[in-house]
Parts: sequence; C-alpha cells; structure tokens
Amino acid sequence: MQNKQTIKDNEDLRYYAKVHSLETFGAVDGPGIRFILFLQGCHLQCKYCHNRDTWDMNGGSYKSLDDIFDMIMKYKNYITPNGGVTVSGGEPLLQVKFLIELFTKLKKKKIHTCIDTSGMVAITDDIKHLLSLTDLVLLDIKHIDSKKCKDLVGFDNKLELEFAKYLSDNNIPIWIRQVLVPGYTDDQNDLLKLKEFISSLNTVQKVEILPYHSIGKYKWTNLGFEYALDGVRDANNEDVQKAKKVLGIP
Repeated sequence: MQNKQTIKDNEDLRYYAKVHSLETFGAVDGPGIRFILFLQGCHLQCKYCHNRDTWDMNGGSYKSLDDIFDMIMKYKNYITPNGGVTVSGGEPLLQVKFLIELFTKLKKKKIHTCIDTSGMVAITDDIKHLLSLTDLVLLDIKHIDSKKCKDLVGFDNKLELEFAKYLSDNNIPIWIRQVLVPGYTDDQNDLLKLKEFISSLNTVQKVEILPYHSIGKYKWTNLGFEYALDGVRDANNEDVQKAKKVLGIP
C-alpha cells in the first residue's frame, strides 16, 4: 500500500479513504443489519459532537478501496438482502470521489447504500453522481433556525436545507434526524418550523429524534479542548416524547 505522503502528492483519493473506524454489525444507522464505515474528517464544529476525534483530516488512517470492499464482502451474507452499507463520519461527503467508486462497486453487487450526513456541502456534479448511487440518506438537520444553527455548529443551515430539497426533488429517500439538546434544539417554535419544513419534502420516510448525551465529553478533554456544552444536561425520555408530539411522529 502507498504511504500517506505518496497518496497526498498524487491528489487522487478515488481509491483511498481516510478512515476513522468501522462497525460490522450496526443496527441503528439505516434499515436492517449494516456494515458502517466511519470516515475521518469534518468541517463542522458541532458543540454536542460525541466523536471530537473525527474532525481532524490528519487523523485516522488511509485504507484502499479494494481493502474496504473486500472487507464488506466478507459480511455480505449478514447485511443482505435487508441491510446494507452505511457511510458515516465525520462528514463522509468530504470524501465524495472515493464514495463514488465504493458505491459503484456496491451497486453492482446489489448492496443497499446509505450516507449519514449533515448535508452541509455544495451540490456539485460529484455530489449529484454519488447521490444517484445512494439508496438512502440519513440527514442530520442541525437546526432549523439559521442563526442558532451557526452558533451550534459553526455554519448557517442554508446548504443543508438546499441539500434536503435536492434529495426530495430527485426522489432520494430520506430519514431526517435531529439531535435534541436541552436549551438548544428543543424550543417548541423551532420544532414547529422543522415540522413545516419536513412537510415540504416528498421523500421523507422517517423522522428520528436523537437525545443529546455527554458521553463523548472525555474525548474533548483528552484532546485538550474545552467542552462547549459543559453543564448542559442530557436529554431524557420526557424531552424526546415532547419533541415527538410537536413534530407529530410516533
């Protein structure tokens, strides 16, 4: 395998991915049993992030397309026909060229493809190509209010809402996700706006409320960073049920 410097110098990352970790028997990131590939690198700065170690593109390790594909195929009997492969992060769309190659190979094997993303990217030709190979998008709406979104993750929500519209307009199935952070994303008026936005989309199959937890705080501390939500309580079941009621989801 080529070393990191050679890969960087070639500037051709179609056949190599910067990988953080993987899970061979995932059951919550898409339908069925899933092989989950966590890619390294994220351009957002989510205050609630429980995987702070995924942000740095210099972290993780390079793995080849062939090695990753061969590993997935070892689990093919477990993940098909009802499951598949989910690529998460970090932000997987930062490595779009690699994902085009991987998903092309997976589709030839009739394996269900899924991306877990914030959608905080410009819709380029590469992104369009990748999405044409994608069976499902788990779209994490960071915050429906643009200003609050910028405070929470470092960017306003313009790109992710445009991304959601593109998915809807191009008949790509969506599972909407929102992390419920007490004092940040649980305002009733914001949730009503989120409900209105979701109702404008044609391909939403599911809406998930993910309760905020502080389990990942130690990663921030170990890396020498101050945890931005220190003192914010974890969301509980009552919080989740209230949010679901506002959103009109079971």
